[in-house]
Amino acid sequence: MPSLTESLGSTPTSTAAPTAQAELPSPDEAVAHTLLNCLLREVSAPERQTAFTDGHLLLRLPRRGVLLRVGLRRTSLLGAHRFAGPVSEQTADGGWNVVGWRRLAEYTQDELSLRTGVRNEEFLEQIDSSHRTIAASLAVRTGNGPSALPVQAGADPSATLVRAGTASVPPASPVAAYLVSEQALLFGHRFHPTPKARTGDADSWLAYAPEAGATFPLRHLVVREHLIAEETAEPGALDAIDRRDRAGRRDGTDGADVPDGYRLLPAHPWQYAMLREHPTLRAALGRGDVLDLGPGGRPFAATASVRTLYDGESFLKFSLNVRITNCLRKNASYELSGAVALTRVLGPALADLAERFPGSAVLREPAYRSLALPGPDGTPDRELLEGFGVIVREGLTRHLLPGTTPLLAAAVADEYPTSPAHVSRLLDGAGPRAALDWWSAYLRLLVPPVLAAYFDHGLVLEPHLQNVLICVDGDGMPAQVLFRDLEGTKLVPEHHAETLASLPPEVAGPMTYDAQRGWDRVVYCLLVNHVAELLAALADLHPHAEAALWAEVRLTLRTYADRYGCPPPLAALLAGVPLPAKANLLTRWERKADREAGYVRLPSPLGEDILRHTTGSTR
Repeated sequence: MPSLTESLGSTPTSTAAPTAQAELPSPDEAVAHTLLNCLLREVSAPERQTAFTDGHLLLRLPRRGVLLRVGLRRTSLLGAHRFAGPVSEQTADGGWNVVGWRRLAEYTQDELSLRTGVRNEEFLEQIDSSHRTIAASLAVRTGNGPSALPVQAGADPSATLVRAGTASVPPASPVAAYLVSEQALLFGHRFHPTPKARTGDADSWLAYAPEAGATFPLRHLVVREHLIAEETAEPGALDAIDRRDRAGRRDGTDGADVPDGYRLLPAHPWQYAMLREHPTLRAALGRGDVLDLGPGGRPFAATASVRTLYDGESFLKFSLNVRITNCLRKNASYELSGAVALTRVLGPALADLAERFPGSAVLREPAYRSLALPGPDGTPDRELLEGFGVIVREGLTRHLLPGTTPLLAAAVADEYPTSPAHVSRLLDGAGPRAALDWWSAYLRLLVPPVLAAYFDHGLVLEPHLQNVLICVDGDGMPAQVLFRDLEGTKLVPEHHAETLASLPPEVAGPMTYDAQRGWDRVVYCLLVNHVAELLAALADLHPHAEAALWAEVRLTLRTYADRYGCPPPLAALLAGVPLPAKANLLTRWERKADREAGYVRLPSPLGEDILRHTTGSTR
């Protein structure tokens, strides 16, 4: 293979300068480009309704009878192009008029209605909601909107949290740097039609929004012990909750004063506001079965998922009766039990992966606690059980390598440099050779444990960009990866028949994928959602290096196959079979659950002959 500098068309001794990063888009442009990404991937490209001309992409919506055009900053081997400027439509006289995001959304609605024969009355409102969220978040970030809640006075300095508008300031500690990355996602998933949709207006959610740098205290409830529902996978798993009680008893400042016979149940304040008038809860408060101690304790920060909060030590994943992107973000009863069950059964597999791949780890979810107030039929009221369910996730300190800083992969790979975590900031103007070294180091950490989890343990991880933390050393080089969120982790029955049979069907069913669906999910999350998007951010810096970056992906897969074996699905991947891309637009249009999402197939850049033609070698 020629050297990377040679592939860039320069002499071996020269260093190509990185390409200038794009300015942050307006909300209108961000929404329009995201819709165009979805149409290109799921509708127009599969139907061969696209073309390139004079630095523009042309895209037809044949059923609606519209020809669209957008400028290109850079093309992509995977079809994930970078757009520039407004979207236009061709007029009857052959000219071009700018199409606003709302008109483009209407064209999308019309095309999908004609294609599927069904209507989706909520589609335009959800796109509008996403636009409003982006606009509000950008206003806060640029100082033109209301700020999030302040950090409480007297909070533990180790848990000092970064507020909105400070993402451009170099963080002073690994915790602060990490939280900046969690709160940096202003635009969301660029292949989802409504990446920032959420119910309610900004007045209701801005104080709890990661994009606004939100930090806030939890609402402390205490509940009679016999009305608590909880499960644990190991002793001490609920310490993340109960230590707030013990701390309060010890110093009277940083916890809840829990009476004897009661247990502490922290609640997300947004969720408590939505459930506080529930008749069963009101009656329990009136009887003294539940006591409302109000807000208290040191503040938690909203992470990228909105409902998972972090206080510098522990993660707590709360329910929110809020529709975010696709669905209500509540912890269903089977998800509460499923998280703990997975933590139990995955112990041997995770230990094996940690030993074989010491640069990676999985954050487990060893406990949950909730409210089990009897409903009219005598069983726990499901709305309250799920609505107040909180899952405990391991904190970072148990796994984080000394001297490293964890960063959310989605912030590192963002199309736009919205925080110091962005790969352009980590590389800090480095040339293409350094970029390739960084990329190689990262792939060696990320890819092997995900493949081994699937092939050796029948474990389907979901390593998409929002589920992975990249831990970098003092030079910004990848040193470790941390995987999180067991909600998306599934078991393949061929490997786990006995375990699945031992669980209640309502718990076992949702945590199961058949082998093919599991493999599609792994490849989509790992390669299309994650690797391809981070590769794109690197290619933005060094556009001529894109093929060389894909060659490094192939080399990583080939090295794994040579070392650990090459089962047929991996052999097919190396042969260049099309890659599965989750059909977010069509799934949202058809109002399907995420589990039922379909896939479109993308031409793969991994085939040996493809890379030979683009780089002269396959590494």
